[in-house]
Formats: sequence, C-alpha cells, structure tokens
Amino acid sequence: GAARGGGRQTSDDSSFYTTDQEEDNDDESALHLGPQCSLKEQLEKDKDDESLRKWKEQLLGSVDINNIGETLDPEVKFLSVAIVSPERPDMVLSIPEDGKPEGLWFTLKEGSHYRLKFSFQVSNNIVSGLRYTNTVWKSGLRVFSTKDMIGTFSPQQEPYTHEMPEETAPSGFMARGSYTAKSKFLDDDNKCHLEINYTFDIRKDWASAD
Repeated sequence: GAARGGGRQTSDDSSFYTTDQEEDNDDESALHLGPQCSLKEQLEKDKDDESLRKWKEQLLGSVDINNIGETLDPEVKFLSVAIVSPERPDMVLSIPEDGKPEGLWFTLKEGSHYRLKFSFQVSNNIVSGLRYTNTVWKSGLRVFSTKDMIGTFSPQQEPYTHEMPEETAPSGFMARGSYTAKSKFLDDDNKCHLEINYTFDIRKDWASAD
C-alpha cells in the first residue's frame, strides 16, 4: 500500500483571487542540520542507538540496504498527475522529464470540485518534508497561490500516490479563459525535485476526451 505523508498545511489564502503580491521565500526557512550522509552511513551510525535503528527500519520497511548505494540525495521521479473529480472519469496526465508540457495541458470545468493525485517514485535515500507549491497567473497577474505538505517517504520500488486537498475551480465570465501556472516539489533541504510550467483553461465544460 502507498505510504501517506504527515499532516497537510494549506494556505490561509483559500480564495482564488488574492491581492497578496509577495512571493514566498522558502530560503529563509531552510534548516541546516549539519552535514548530510548517505542512508547506508546513517544506518551504520545508528547501530548503537536501538530506538533510532528501529524507527529507521520501520520507515524503510523491506528496502534492501545493499541496493541503496552511497548516494547522498534522494531521487524523486514524478510519473503522472491525475485530475480526480466526481463529475467525470479521472484525467491522467503524463509529466514530461523537462517539466514543460507542450500547449494546453488540461481544461477544468468552471465551479467544479477536483483533486490532484500525483504518482512518484523515491530512490537512493529518504526524502524528508516533500511539499508542493503552485502559483497561477492570468494575463500576467498572480491570481492564486497554494502550498501543501506531502510528507516524508523512504526509497522503494513501488510508486507512491498522494492526493492533494480538494480544490474548486472559479466560475463566472471573468474566471473563464487561459491561465499559466508553475508547480514545484521541494524538500526540507529546499532541493527542487521537479518544476512544472504549464498552461490550462477554465471553460463552461470539461474538454471532450480524445
């Protein structure tokens, strides 16, 4: 089964349109916990600390330590995102390696309730405090910004899936049209594992399936 992350942090600013023009500065919140070491080194070091060793074993589950290697950084590879809505079958979108889907990536129906469901793989090391930020612009003005915690994940062969909190697409004449957006996935070390730059539309109805 897919492991789930810890609690979620949702932005206080839940309205779609916001007057807050300040960009979030994640650099200031970075915690420096001393030199990083590989997962194998951590486990060697924790041999004498029974409780820490047991916690790590629980977190890692059935991971074969010999296959982890000496790499310091966790590798998080995002495979796809699905737009899940009670109104229609799931729309599954593949995520290009460069994070730049060509053309219009998807269309949302105005006023619809939907969730984003991400599928991703973790390898090499534990990824700690993985979080998602999303900023949306219309006609050059920032209209929406959100930040959600996904959680901490250990390396494993099977992909994880994680559903974001429900969102509601704006509605009305002013809301319809084309938007540009930037989504980022960052961890506790402020390493960006993926940045997606894309365009989407809000229309009167869902786009018809191909």
